[in-house]
Amino acid sequence: MRKSLLILLGTLMVLSACGGGDKRPKVFLNEPQMVDVMADTYLIEAQLNQMKTSGTDVSGLQKAYYDQLFAHHGITDSIFEENMDYYTRHPDILERVMDSVTTRFAKAQQ
Repeated sequence: MRKSLLILLGTLMVLSACGGGDKRPKVFLNEPQMVDVMADTYLIEAQLNQMKTSGTDVSGLQKAYYDQLFAHHGITDSIFEENMDYYTRHPDILERVMDSVTTRFAKAQQ
């Protein structure tokens, strides 16, 4: 799972480098909100990866899972992407968010 997180984070950083400006998105997810969304994102990815490993066809499921995630948090995919762009342009803040996500999962395993 750690490898997937690093790949996702690296990809998002590369994509955000194409964006410009330092302004916050119109709908800004503060750090606690972003931690919640990112934690749920990683749970979805872990579930999909586990299903793929067991031979389950997950085509179509990813969109459905993410649609549920966005609805649960009251956001859209574009709001999520705009916030990810913002956070990846601010790696110090993103690092705090990711540390909080990691801490949450570590506590859950205890």
